[in-house]
Formats: sequence, C-alpha cells, structure tokens
Amino acid sequence: MRDYNAEFQDNAQRQYAYDFDAVVRGYLMRTLSPYFSPGGKALELGCFEGDSTRLLADHFEDLTVLEASGDLIAVARRKVPDVSFVHGTIETATLDPVYDAIFLVHTLEHLDAPVEAMTRIRQWLSPTGRFFVVVPNAQAASRQIAVRMGLIDTNHAVTEGERAHGHRCTYSLDTLEHDVLSAGLRVESRGGVMFKPFANFQFDRMIQNKVIDDAYLEGCYALGMQYPELTASIYLVCRGR
Repeated sequence: MRDYNAEFQDNAQRQYAYDFDAVVRGYLMRTLSPYFSPGGKALELGCFEGDSTRLLADHFEDLTVLEASGDLIAVARRKVPDVSFVHGTIETATLDPVYDAIFLVHTLEHLDAPVEAMTRIRQWLSPTGRFFVVVPNAQAASRQIAVRMGLIDTNHAVTEGERAHGHRCTYSLDTLEHDVLSAGLRVESRGGVMFKPFANFQFDRMIQNKVIDDAYLEGCYALGMQYPELTASIYLVCRGR
C-alpha cells in the first residue's frame, strides 16, 4: 500500500521541489499553450502543491484536479480555491469522457502501471480532446554528466532518492512514446523543455546568487527546442485514436 502523503516529502537522498521547477513550469506553459482549446474543460492528474494548477487555471475556466494525496489537495486548494478537486487515483477514479485537455505532468513516472493508466485516461478525453504528458528526461545533459561522475548507474536508473518519492521509472523520448502508443493514443507533437546543463540544486544556487540571469534561461529554452533529447523535461501532445 502506497502512502501518497509521504512520497512528496524531502528525504535524505533527494529534495522534492526546487525553485528551478517553477522556471520549467513557466516555459512548459509557453510551449504547450498553443495546443490549448479556449473555453474547454480541463483535467489535471496530480497537482503537487497547486503551482501548476494555478497556471492552468489562467487558461481554463473549468478545471478539475484528480490528486491521490489529501495533504496536497489541502495545500493546492488554498492557492486555487475555484478549482474542483477530486481525491483519488487514476486507477480507481470514475470520470466522464468530456475533457478537452488532460494534463499528466511529472506524474507518469510515479505510476505502477503507466500503460494501463493512460488507457483509462484516453477514455476521459472528448472526441477532439488532447492529452499532454510531461516527464523528467533520462537523457538530460545534467543526468548524463551525473552518470559519468559515478553518481547514477545509468541514464534510465531510478535512484534511491527518486524511489522514495514514488518514482517507478525514468523515461526518455523513445520509451515515453512507446508507452503512449501502447495505450492507444496518437502522438501529435513531441519535444523537450529547457536544455539542462546543471542539476536542479545547482540551478537554484546560480539563480539565487545571480550567476545566471533571465537571458541565460531564455538561451537554455531556445537550445532545448533544438536538442530536445538533452532537456530537463520531455513532452508529448496526444489525441485519442
């Protein structure tokens, strides 16, 4: 039995959230928003503390959030009180197939049976709906450096700290697309967000100490569009078949 209220807590091996995460979220919304349907109904699967929920609420007036952790719902609800929250899991929730946009952001890697979960998610899409799936990238430049430093066994390894946070796998673009296609979804667009030469904690320190500025971050974003396989996060925009 998984304890979803414990998995998001910091542990001795790994911090859960970083300031750099907010940077990536902003660029992620810039990347995905051209695919949004104005006025449509949206579903966010997993919200953490509601920061991504708040960004999505700026684009969708009708937003529902499905979250497995009651503690996280309590935090997120204070930030976005007008959003509808459902306490449950993808594997057990019963939802209607009415959503024009469904977001699974940095959550797929936490699921025990990702293909089966996305098969259920596909059934919640409206006939013209889009499914947006985003995951941390196994091939990020910073992760490949960590492998060569001997800190991680392989690019796709799940570290002890990640496992304590509920990670079950580490995706690259090819393995992500394999699972999405296996779930009966059709890929409309693919890519990566933010070329990532440093670990999250290193980005935090350099931003706080003004070693890097907004211009540098813009450069990382632009370079990530050219080299998506080296970015912090990878994404697929999908349709139901």
